[in-house]
Amino acid sequence: MQFSLVVPLLNESESLEELYQWIEKSLKGYSFELLFVDDGSTDDSWSIITELAKKHDTVKGIRFAQNFGKSQALHAAFSEVQGKYVVTLDADLQDSPEEILPMVALMEEKQWDLISGWKKKRYDSFLFKNLPSRLFNWAARRVSGIYLHDFNCGLKVYKREVVQTLEVYGEMHRFIPVLAAQTGFHQMGEKTVQHQARKYGTSKFGMERFVRGFLDLITLWFLHRFGKHPMHFFGLLGTLMLLLGFGFTAYLGIDKLFVHTSSRLISDRPEFYIALTTMILGSQFFIAGFLAELILKGRPHQERYTIKSTTY
Repeated sequence: MQFSLVVPLLNESESLEELYQWIEKSLKGYSFELLFVDDGSTDDSWSIITELAKKHDTVKGIRFAQNFGKSQALHAAFSEVQGKYVVTLDADLQDSPEEILPMVALMEEKQWDLISGWKKKRYDSFLFKNLPSRLFNWAARRVSGIYLHDFNCGLKVYKREVVQTLEVYGEMHRFIPVLAAQTGFHQMGEKTVQHQARKYGTSKFGMERFVRGFLDLITLWFLHRFGKHPMHFFGLLGTLMLLLGFGFTAYLGIDKLFVHTSSRLISDRPEFYIALTTMILGSQFFIAGFLAELILKGRPHQERYTIKSTTY
């Protein structure tokens, strides 16, 4: 099988049949499977998927008991795909299936592990979607070191071995290129794709997704940098706090013994409380680091790694 198309969806019943026809027309002559993941829809989406599956052998479906999120939908589908290339796209008809073959051709030419779409011209609200998306993509580039213009684009193509090594959880679907790079797949690029205006319904994502996205980005950076040795983070902060506290303590002691011997009590000076607070915080950071290390050492730990090739 050449292509596995993964389409996560929530209440997109109006667009599903049209999306299938568009995909079939775009990939005519190629073998493919189309895997819909119904993320707890409350409309007729699942019944339409069922009918499509009865009519076409290429259509498959997974239905969640409730809305778990796009990351969980992708994770469930990635464990089932069989195609050489795995394509993700949204169900709202804003991603064009006609872009798939040119993206794969460029991917093979450049020998990339994955390629991401770049919706350079968007048909969305500038204030509520375009501007927040640009800020989010700028922050993602700065933090991750991966210079893609559009992390949020739903249209991406991967080699199958890439998606089968990923653990997409929470709301990490925005950072799949970052997760792929962390598992050893660094060869990636992007291609400008055509963005379509939404034809049916309304967007299922609000402004809160950008707030969650920034928080997830910080989490991803922290886990990648300090996930194996949390003491490196907490110990550094604890050391800085303790040094600051001991510095103020030494200053107060020397000042009281040799300079202002008859002045007010040390406990009446603000420097005393600064020293006390920083030493307490430093000790707490050290304790947090030790506890995190003990938790890591006490649980079964599976290293994440990728085998690129083998020879026997």
